[in-house]
Amino acid sequence: MAFSSNFFLFAFLPAILALHYAAPIAYRNHVLLAASLAFYAFDTGWLAWLLVASILFNHAAARRLAGTAGLWRGGLFAFAVAVNLAPLLHYKYTAFIWDVVATPLSALGIRLGGPPSIDLPIGISFFTFQAISYLADVYTRKIAPAGRLVDFGAYHSMFPQLIAGPIVRYIEVEPAVRKRTWDIDRAADGVFRFCIGLGKKIILADTMAAVVDPVFALPANELSFGIAWFGVLCYTLQIYYDFSGYSDMAIGLGKLLGFDFPENFNQPYRSRSITEFWRRWHMTLSRWFRDYVYVPLGGNREGAGATYRNLFVVFFLCGLWHGAGYTFLVWGLYHGALLVAERLYRNHVGALPNGHAAWFVSFVLVMIGWVLFRATTLGQAGHFFLTMLGIARPEVVYYGLLHFVTPHKAFFATCALAFELVPFEWFSWRMDGKPAVLAGKAAAALFVFLYGVVMLSANSFNPFIYFRF
Repeated sequence: MAFSSNFFLFAFLPAILALHYAAPIAYRNHVLLAASLAFYAFDTGWLAWLLVASILFNHAAARRLAGTAGLWRGGLFAFAVAVNLAPLLHYKYTAFIWDVVATPLSALGIRLGGPPSIDLPIGISFFTFQAISYLADVYTRKIAPAGRLVDFGAYHSMFPQLIAGPIVRYIEVEPAVRKRTWDIDRAADGVFRFCIGLGKKIILADTMAAVVDPVFALPANELSFGIAWFGVLCYTLQIYYDFSGYSDMAIGLGKLLGFDFPENFNQPYRSRSITEFWRRWHMTLSRWFRDYVYVPLGGNREGAGATYRNLFVVFFLCGLWHGAGYTFLVWGLYHGALLVAERLYRNHVGALPNGHAAWFVSFVLVMIGWVLFRATTLGQAGHFFLTMLGIARPEVVYYGLLHFVTPHKAFFATCALAFELVPFEWFSWRMDGKPAVLAGKAAAALFVFLYGVVMLSANSFNPFIYFRF
């Protein structure tokens, strides 16, 4: 069930908010848990049993972990993590592993046939990583496990961030899980944040998708230099506004329910290095890999060589987390190589360049990486690169650049780029009680919401990109 659907906006959400705040405080987690499971089952059907099993297992494992000492404790933690990873490996990576194994076997004359068809439960990567963070924090005694099953279940299945994040750690919402009450300022801020996220998705991301999808569907012999660059620019904007729009909507919904979720984006395309980009892009995932993979591997404490190795391991896993395919693996290794290159530069040359030139280079490098993320095969990505370099040229031209760069698309692309590059401070408003500020914020939210609903009704449904991860 997408946040940007009429059923969610005008039926599911109002009903859940009404039930949530009509319920006594002690039973609000019961309402939230039931609503979240219904939300998940709406799209996933019988596969919702995976989320139910995850809730039951991880609640029991965390409580057992908290009461276990000695060597058994480490073994129990490793076992619990393995149990969480097993469904993810099965549902998301079986077909990919099958293809990887089938290629060398076919050279030996052994035919495995086609990979098995397995439906991927939406959001499985997100709630798996959230469960692992919960167990790890209990294991390191940063938190105590939730006292009641319904409390952990409400946290683990919380529908605003269940499908595509942000990845919320228990320690960040523990007080609100135990008890939360109505807060008019938080709720008003949540409505505004949700409306802005809806506008990002419907008005900007989906408009960019109307360019991206036809460009990446072009036959290789029809792709030209200008079309390739404009298509990649539009995808660069689409994936940001699609994903940050979802995060804004999730954060807004969280506020409406009494939770403060962590921020997930901080204008990443303003970065002047790839290192800075990963401090601003999908911040909850970056912190997850830092705290639960990079630091346990040794981080940067064991010398330059080990640091470079750890970076490659982290970004190999980051690419694999995003998708079971060679394009995602190469995308992850590409960013790992860029981070290693920046560290080598700092260690042997000096401080990284700054200023507009550094921003431009970083932005172009990120755009190049998005080609790998969007392409369906490495071959298609390679042809895009050759075309963007001017090496490959179209054999036939059915569509010129102006077919894609219409005034309408160019206007929204310019707006999308401007909104991302202009500092937040220029647009920041605070809920400080001033009538003019409140009125302006409410008017902006109402306009974006109404315009988004009109576009939603007029255009075909376009799911969030990160739903498949």
